[in-house]
Amino acid sequence: GGRHVVFNAHMDTMEAGDDAAWTVPIARLSRRDGRLYGLGMGNMKGALAAMCLATTILKRHSNAWKGRLTMTAVSDEVMFGERGTVFLLRERPDVAGDFLISGEGPGFMHLAVAEKGLLWLDVDVRSAGGHASRALRGETAVMKLAAFLARIDAMNEMYATLPRELAGVSGGEGNLGLRLSLNAGTLVAGTVRSQVATSARAQIDIRLPPGISAQACETMIREQTDGEAISIAVIKAWDANWTALDNPLVVELASAATTVRGAAPSFVVRLPGSDARRWRDLDVPAVCYGPQPTLSAGIDDYVNEQDVVDCAKIYARTTLALMRR
Repeated sequence: GGRHVVFNAHMDTMEAGDDAAWTVPIARLSRRDGRLYGLGMGNMKGALAAMCLATTILKRHSNAWKGRLTMTAVSDEVMFGERGTVFLLRERPDVAGDFLISGEGPGFMHLAVAEKGLLWLDVDVRSAGGHASRALRGETAVMKLAAFLARIDAMNEMYATLPRELAGVSGGEGNLGLRLSLNAGTLVAGTVRSQVATSARAQIDIRLPPGISAQACETMIREQTDGEAISIAVIKAWDANWTALDNPLVVELASAATTVRGAAPSFVVRLPGSDARRWRDLDVPAVCYGPQPTLSAGIDDYVNEQDVVDCAKIYARTTLALMRR
């Protein structure tokens, strides 16, 4: 009997970026001035350590609670793959649990009850080829694609109106959690400088705040083709997702964070996606809270050592409170 609480962290990391820009060892833990440095510390080995510590503490005091605790550490998260949490939940549906705490902190020790949705698009444009000396204004595949990208770039200024259920949730720093973001991550065209490319492709990443659906965004983008023969393919898509503020998980974690940190956490929308969505898809309440210090990890990735310790305490206190409800 009792409640089943699940901890979730991922072990894979993003690429290091420019190795020469790092001032600390990339693949080795460094401890300096109250910080723990190394690739993936913010995203998210700091939270993984905190969850391992909280699990150990709760195991030692198992006589104080009744229920089940599952600690999950997965891979294949940063690229939204299916070999990590997706595989785990398919093979072990018993670890879905009643509540999910993800260590994917939204930054600044805020509490993310919601996270943005995602829309990945491949945009392809074709045109006649030929020698570069015959190029005409706006007629080549590359320039047609460039003009299209310039038109949809204006969508980066779109802000959502939050659903009523999320009243009291902020967009965080710069209100970015409520802003649609659109980025062309890769561009591919011709192979020879002196020839007109017959095709051009952009791979686009769009992050969708609560209140703007993937379908609505796709429709807006297709309307910007302006009659051009532009092909748009949807690669991945899902809407923003969240857990209500009055859910026991949100209430208890916010209470635990207030006790440990001495101030109530701000409720925010997390910018990148996380595996919390996998549990919400199963109607399991989920939140993201962890020691990532800023909005996203980067060069000289780090966490504050005290934040890791505090997160362990908060995870443990939240679990105890939920078990005792």
